[in-house]
Amino acid sequence: QVQLVESGGGSVQAGGSLRLSCAASSTFTSTTYCMAWFRQAPGKEREGVAVIDSGGNAKYADSVKGRFTISKDNAKNTLYLQMNSLKPEDTAMYYCAAGVGLRIGSLYAHLYNYWGQGTQVTVSS
Repeated sequence: QVQLVESGGGSVQAGGSLRLSCAASSTFTSTTYCMAWFRQAPGKEREGVAVIDSGGNAKYADSVKGRFTISKDNAKNTLYLQMNSLKPEDTAMYYCAAGVGLRIGSLYAHLYNYWGQGTQVTVSS
């Protein structure tokens, strides 16, 4: 059972930056998988933010395009989310997720079978 542990959250002012990390406890049994970041604000549904597939191809939600960058370091089993030009509406709990067997990147949460506990990001105006 792979465990995902997020870190890097915190409080910043609008316009600031944060880098989130997600460390996987081991490698996945399949070489076909996607890693993604989701977020959930109070009273709102969980939404996909960014996803990267096994080949390194990335997709982003329209709301974060041009501001967020997803990347991964396979040697370290670590996923990253660089967040720049943060806005108050980016405030949420951010979750790392893995979809083993998922070939094409998707931002639909139900396709992911491993989840981290989340890290809080708060952006003040």
